Amino acid sequence: MVNRNVLKKLSGFELEKYVIEGNRFTPEAVQMAFEVLEERGRTFTDEEKISIQNIIQNKRESEIAKKNEEIEDWKDHITTDSSAVRLYSRALLLSSSIFLGTFYGAFLLSLNFIKLKKYASAVFTMVFGIIYIPFQYYTYKFLMENGFSSSSRYSPEILPLILGPLLLIIIWVLMMPKRLVYRAQSFIFPVILGIAMLILIFINYYELFSSYFLLRLAKL
Repeated sequence: MVNRNVLKKLSGFELEKYVIEGNRFTPEAVQMAFEVLEERGRTFTDEEKISIQNIIQNKRESEIAKKNEEIEDWKDHITTDSSAVRLYSRALLLSSSIFLGTFYGAFLLSLNFIKLKKYASAVFTMVFGIIYIPFQYYTYKFLMENGFSSSSRYSPEILPLILGPLLLIIIWVLMMPKRLVYRAQSFIFPVILGIAMLILIFINYYELFSSYFLLRLAKL
């Protein structure tokens, strides 16, 4: 946010830098600097005014384009095009991670990275998924033992349940090729892996999976 009072404290020479082509200031700052200069008696020719308004307009269009690009980066570019690479979808990763745990989603995302030959990203994601198992367990245990649990739908104890899947989506956006168009991979392997994960969850070895959604649902 541009502070007009701050601009008013600047010298005319400093304000002139705001209205020249190629400056790095925001369109709002350029507009305010122009107005402050006029208030001080600076006379602009019609050509200068047109130039300054073009600078402001170009900056605004550039900001809009940048925001649109950022939105595109976060979109899920899934397609039915048979020529597109097959990957496990973002929707599958998010939904399955909530029910079967972050490790499950991390494993599938790692397979996606391996498919794209991004091996460093695959290793990072797999390590994250492994580390998240004890992290989720101890975070849940801490919240329960310190009285943070409640019957509310928004109880803090659900935080580790949703944080992991959200972090996986962030890893996807940051480490996947930008705006990668892909088609959904078959569900056969995820189903087999899901059955194995279900067995581990309900065995609940050392109670590592006590915070998992399915066990919490089973206790209701």
